[in-house]
Amino acid sequence: MSEIVLINISGKDRKGINCRFTSILAQYNVNILDIGQSVIHENILLGILVEIPVEGDFPAIFKDMLFEGYKLSLHIDIQSVQKEDYEKWVNSQRRERRIITLLGKKITAYQIAKVTSVIAANNLNIDNISRLTGRISLDKKDVNKDNGRDNADISKEDIAKCENNNLKTLPPSRACIQLSVSGKPCSIKSMRGDFMKISQDTGIDISFHIDNIYSKNRKLVVFDMDSTLIQAEVINELAKMAGVGEKVAAITESAMRGEIDFKESFRKRVSLLRGLKSNQLENLAQTLPLSEGVELVTKTLKELGYKLGILSGGFTFVGNYLKDKLNFDYLYANKLEIANGEVTGEVTGEIIDGERKAQLLREIALKENISIEQTIAVGDGANDLPMITIAGLGVAYNAKPLVREKAASNISNVGLDGLLYLIGMRDREISKVDNVKY
Repeated sequence: MSEIVLINISGKDRKGINCRFTSILAQYNVNILDIGQSVIHENILLGILVEIPVEGDFPAIFKDMLFEGYKLSLHIDIQSVQKEDYEKWVNSQRRERRIITLLGKKITAYQIAKVTSVIAANNLNIDNISRLTGRISLDKKDVNKDNGRDNADISKEDIAKCENNNLKTLPPSRACIQLSVSGKPCSIKSMRGDFMKISQDTGIDISFHIDNIYSKNRKLVVFDMDSTLIQAEVINELAKMAGVGEKVAAITESAMRGEIDFKESFRKRVSLLRGLKSNQLENLAQTLPLSEGVELVTKTLKELGYKLGILSGGFTFVGNYLKDKLNFDYLYANKLEIANGEVTGEVTGEIIDGERKAQLLREIALKENISIEQTIAVGDGANDLPMITIAGLGVAYNAKPLVREKAASNISNVGLDGLLYLIGMRDREISKVDNVKY
């Protein structure tokens, strides 16, 4: 009769540990049921769950493993596992799974404690924790002088990136860990509310979404434009040029908060732009600042084969500029009507509002022959909610409270390149395609 045994090996890491211990097990024709390993600060924790075909072999295996551990100064813990417990554990693997990502400039024990308390309160089990960002260096570097950053926030990858490119300042610091949890939450709505409060109180972004085949196979990412890809609301900038800045800004804020219908507010604002010169529009597009991390996230996603789209309630004259600059595949935005070289105060064609954004996302997904679950939508305003809520992964970026409450994922404490971590990428994977100068 076979026997199930759990072996835990811990101590100073060195080359060949796996080979030594699995070679011992191989002598007894042992079957590996599960295996996992982590290394922190050159210390290894290796777990191996095995089935020993011949029950009488257990004492010999126990002796050989302990002796090998003694030679390597490693701690060996071996315990028998009841078959009933093993089968219960196997069946538990069929439970719902979710990914919780913590992303910020740094991660503290307090932040993790607050998040894991919510996980425990919802009867979820943490199956795995992994770090997606590089290890943090505490060395003081000349390259960090005068940039206002705490050396404790600098990763070795950041320092190398800076030194290799002869840069005097470092890219923005970031830290990210990912937790895989299993079980059925008591209340998803309550968990999101708790995570939002933790995010606001502790300064960390938290993503919480289902882990399934689609989460590992995203193909399309669509972005809002104003206050998402760029650090401005274009219609407000145009209003300043037209001398009606305060009037338009007030209407914009009300619309983004969801207080008035987007189409109604849009027509009111555009009508106030009458008389602007067309050459003023062209000059403005090139002066609008990109949001932090935009070039990195778009370049990385394109290199990985993603299709990218801009779905905007803003204007095509800015969208076309960004489409060419950042290599987007799709652009849908509003077109200002121009007559005799001046803005008429009207738009041509259908206004792109929230419902239209959701419809366009479905249409693009259909054209690309992918399911809606394989899409990602990123935005900041109430008119982005329809596409954020139907996408496989909806992300609120520097968003209004209403949007943050309804989105599964939020980015507020780092740049837009934080999206790369939310989809599970690691620093070393990003660096392979990162030629962007910070």
